Amino acid sequence: MAEQQTEAESRARRKVRTGVVTSDKMMKTVTVSLTRRYAHPVYGKQVTRTKKVKARNVAGEGAARAGDTVRIMETRPLAKTVSWRVTEVVERAK
Repeated sequence: MAEQQTEAESRARRKVRTGVVTSDKMMKTVTVSLTRRYAHPVYGKQVTRTKKVKARNVAGEGAARAGDTVRIMETRPLAKTVSWRVTEVVERAK
């Protein structure tokens, strides 16, 4: 029974990222820009890479809008291009 994992432990292994909502024009989905910085392996210069992912946005008063900083969590595929969901709005857009 020790090998059996609880639901909380299995959720803890999911990827969690923080990014900025770039588009909220879809009905239940937002586009989130994820930015990462790393040192170039040869030159050592800081390189910035951005990836756009689509995340499920729960409608309601806590829904994320364009410009908001949000925390997203990886989940099962919800649609053809949606495999992330918004868990919380970290900071509202000014």
